[in-house]
Amino acid sequence: MFSLPLRDDALLRPLEIWHAEEFAAHMDRAREHIRPWVGPAFVTDDLDGARTTLRRYAERRAVDQAGLFGIWRKDTLVGGVMFVDFQAALGSCEIGCWLEPAGEGHGLVTAACETLLDWALTTRGLHRAEWRCRADNTRSSAVAERLGMTLEGVQRAYWPYQGARYDKQNWAILASEWRERRA
Repeated sequence: MFSLPLRDDALLRPLEIWHAEEFAAHMDRAREHIRPWVGPAFVTDDLDGARTTLRRYAERRAVDQAGLFGIWRKDTLVGGVMFVDFQAALGSCEIGCWLEPAGEGHGLVTAACETLLDWALTTRGLHRAEWRCRADNTRSSAVAERLGMTLEGVQRAYWPYQGARYDKQNWAILASEWRERRA
């Protein structure tokens, strides 16, 4: 297993099925905080749900279609980043993130997403990386901006949540833009 340092005593590691108990405990701390911003299938309510989510990502990772990575701060899982979708044949991926309140404000998501983008756009040679978020999720939009992504459009009334519909922003960065930014 690898572990990459981020900052503030934080590490990025693969989040795997054997982390189910830790992931379930993390979801207990994060659930209501992240529920409006992430897909309902990700927000688990118990240990079995945590195992199911981790298994789903492990199965998709095994066929090179997704990836799930936890962010540990001071040995506590506080959030993570993911390849929501990874399509090597198309040269494209979508990244996403989530954090419990204790993980916010330390630059952890930006640092972790930079790691994913560098690997996808440099090591794997993908052409573009995408980021999607609710338009009213200003923290998520700010991460996309810090990563150098361009807002490519807004899908109106796309995201259903608690009987209302919200606009969804679509952000992206091309490999050439990423390389220029990293130079």
